[in-house]
Amino acid sequence: MIILSIETSCDETAIAVMRNGRETLSSELYSQADKHAIYGGVVPEIASRNHAATIGHLAELALKNAGIAKKDLDAIAVTAAPGLIGALLVGVSFAKGLAMALGIPLIPVHHIRGHIAANYIAYPELEPPFLCVIVSGGNSIIADVRGYTDIHIVGRSRDDAAGECFDKAARVLGLGYPGGPALDRLSAGGDDTLYALPSPAIDSAPYDMSFSGLKTAVVNIVHNAEQKGETIDTASLAASLAKTVSTILVPRVVLAAKEFSRSKIAIAGGVAANSRIRADFLEAAEKHNLTLFTPPLALCGDNAAMIGCQGFYEYRAGVCAGMNLDARATMNVSEAF
Repeated sequence: MIILSIETSCDETAIAVMRNGRETLSSELYSQADKHAIYGGVVPEIASRNHAATIGHLAELALKNAGIAKKDLDAIAVTAAPGLIGALLVGVSFAKGLAMALGIPLIPVHHIRGHIAANYIAYPELEPPFLCVIVSGGNSIIADVRGYTDIHIVGRSRDDAAGECFDKAARVLGLGYPGGPALDRLSAGGDDTLYALPSPAIDSAPYDMSFSGLKTAVVNIVHNAEQKGETIDTASLAASLAKTVSTILVPRVVLAAKEFSRSKIAIAGGVAANSRIRADFLEAAEKHNLTLFTPPLALCGDNAAMIGCQGFYEYRAGVCAGMNLDARATMNVSEAF
């Protein structure tokens, strides 16, 4: 089964052509990072306009590089939720038009399910059930993946996402946008014990997380130092932040794996590219005799291959949409379209 997949949930325009879910025939990406960098973050209107200007050409390029003609496509998969509503609407509208013109099925895909599926592409042997933590700029979720389309939320952030902490810290440290990679590089030369940062727990919800206080603490450290004319050890602050985020994530995933009797754990999302978090998960997996799956860096960020992969399993489960499909800015990963 050959699926053309579309991802436009934020500021990356991505198109891929996938065969039977896990084989990537082509995967194209247009990054708008430089257009948003001057604002220090994503501007929704700019993102939507650039998706609209780019998506048609990118689809043609993906088909050309895959060596596939439109008539050979069996279905169109598209991220329909969650994300920036204007950005999502560009992808959904394009997908509906293409599916209608070709007379083939339209498969709506949940963005977070797509991030989980990135691991299926990287690891042909991986099958549910397993425990997965999805960490990005907009989400921090621990999920029990019981089946390809049966996903149960075990824990989640009650406020900000882990990636938002990294983005905000990078901004106040003057590292620009996107800040995650720059912050990761900076932390390599730092002392992760120099700054004491909060790592809150939530009563009666051992798997839930909170990152708002952590984000505020980092901002306050920087602003207080500026007001007093003191010098910040930026590398050590970056290292301390990465350590704290990892300390919040890793023990919860290990504890959940034990409670739900999962021998396999996976990480996904943009923050899964952070070197400290990857290393700490690997160490914990070895210590607790768990098998860890970590997608390559190219599959951590938003991409269309992961949408095509999950779309394949959604289609096998009977998920298809009509021309009344609409984008949704918010949607629980456990919900079905």
